Amino acid sequence: MPVHKPDLKLNNLRDDDEVDLGVPSAYTVSSGSSSRPSLSFAFDLPPISPRRTSMFSPSSPDLSKVAASRPSLSRSQTLPRNMDIATRPRKNIITIDVEDEVVANIRRWILGIAVVDFDVDHGPVMDGTFPNIHLLPTEIENIAFSSFPDSLQFEQGSQSHSFRIREAKGSFIHGFAHFTQRRDITSKRGYEQRSVVILTQHHYPTLFTTLSSVFGPLFEKHGVPMLETACHNIATWSDPKPGAILELGFLGSVLHVELPQSIDHQQLTDTSSFREKYNPSIHTLAAACPFFPPPILLFEASISHLWSIWECVVLCEPILIFGASPSQTSQAVWWLRDLLRPIPLAGDIRPYFTIHDRDHATLVNKLPPKAGVLLGVTNPFFERECAHWPHVLSLGRRIPPTKGIMKPPGPNPGWKTKTHKRYISKDQHLLARLESSFRGSDAERLAASLDLRRHFCSRTNELLIPLTRYLNTLIPTPTEVKKGNMRLKPFSSSAFFASLKEHGSTLPFKSTSKRKDFYERWLKTPAFGLWLAQQEQIVKGVLEKSLESK
Repeated sequence: MPVHKPDLKLNNLRDDDEVDLGVPSAYTVSSGSSSRPSLSFAFDLPPISPRRTSMFSPSSPDLSKVAASRPSLSRSQTLPRNMDIATRPRKNIITIDVEDEVVANIRRWILGIAVVDFDVDHGPVMDGTFPNIHLLPTEIENIAFSSFPDSLQFEQGSQSHSFRIREAKGSFIHGFAHFTQRRDITSKRGYEQRSVVILTQHHYPTLFTTLSSVFGPLFEKHGVPMLETACHNIATWSDPKPGAILELGFLGSVLHVELPQSIDHQQLTDTSSFREKYNPSIHTLAAACPFFPPPILLFEASISHLWSIWECVVLCEPILIFGASPSQTSQAVWWLRDLLRPIPLAGDIRPYFTIHDRDHATLVNKLPPKAGVLLGVTNPFFERECAHWPHVLSLGRRIPPTKGIMKPPGPNPGWKTKTHKRYISKDQHLLARLESSFRGSDAERLAASLDLRRHFCSRTNELLIPLTRYLNTLIPTPTEVKKGNMRLKPFSSSAFFASLKEHGSTLPFKSTSKRKDFYERWLKTPAFGLWLAQQEQIVKGVLEKSLESK
């Protein structure tokens, strides 16, 4: 009997379609009163390791108060027709009719949306994903644990955070979670805890953090119909083309989004392509770090050390980033990664990393940490396990000890380094403005955060000026190009340092010897090799185009 392809329709959703959770399987087709079959998916998690930690709450109430939602410009065609539906998500299964074409359209932007609940016997358990994603049991467990905070902060509330996990095939999935905890007298633990997680292949933290913060509260209120509507909205979006300026309708809001030209492209507020002056409240630079709450709050205890931290990031030094919540660590990791552009990312970054991650033994062991790793953690366990790491950045405000009040677990807020000595002078005027902003309003802290980002983005570009100047001498001559030679001449360190000595650098190095030492180190980083290969491809492409046009 031929199976008809179902389509995405809100009216076909009924609560009496629930079935028991089954064994791992592909799509199963069930016949109901409707002429269309429905696609069901379900899976069991393997028994969870005994090292599981109890997870009671999200953290950082100061961060959770700030919503990343955008003003609504038009609500047309982006909300369910019946907003009075209060259906709770089904336990252990989601059943929604969907056309293959709709799934393909959704997958241009996201892999799917997962629903993760806390089970008193097994910990975080994924109830399912829509559209269905083929995941291994280890990947399901990894997503489930990464979706929940592992620190106790408050009894009721919500938070948004992000994580990055490795698939079995080696690529990465980015997760943007909205976690909610509220009292529930019917639960053995007295609480209901749930995360809804947008899973995507794209490195767009601001865009997907915004979507997660809009979708999460609406899902908690309206349940599965809101899940279906969110995916239907995404299916109607145009293709995510590099450099595109888009208006994306999503659950009653219209998001004004600029996509980067490439993953290493630096999206600057001053040169954004919006038709009006950039406003972070209504404009979204997709690949930038989320600007709400103001990122500067994360670095209050280490504000005077940010110049050393920036140097460590561009020199591919491994950094353990400790925060009170996944919200803090994920925002900090994305912020640091953003400052590296346009230098390619050479190390592994984990906005929020747990002891249950399948890469735990690879990234956290007794060996020296891998180059370029930015590891965001909240569990005090990592302070002991990573005691040999050279750099630790603990987020937040330094709080003086108070008699009778226990110190929070984990390292004190601030910057600790065992090996790094700064090469470049600080901008004292900027530092004074940053310190003053902590005593100001939220608007002043946001403005200071944007100034800080602009400053370090400029420094990253200035770092590359001596190198690009030298590379220009390696470009083949027109005669060589006519003979088919499209490649740069070999890079010579001695020739580069001769050029550096002659022309200098716009970066304010503390001395010429410090300048030489800095570039000697940078030329040995994996980031330099990736950047050089990138430049060779760019030059080759330009030369080939110029040859074709003649």
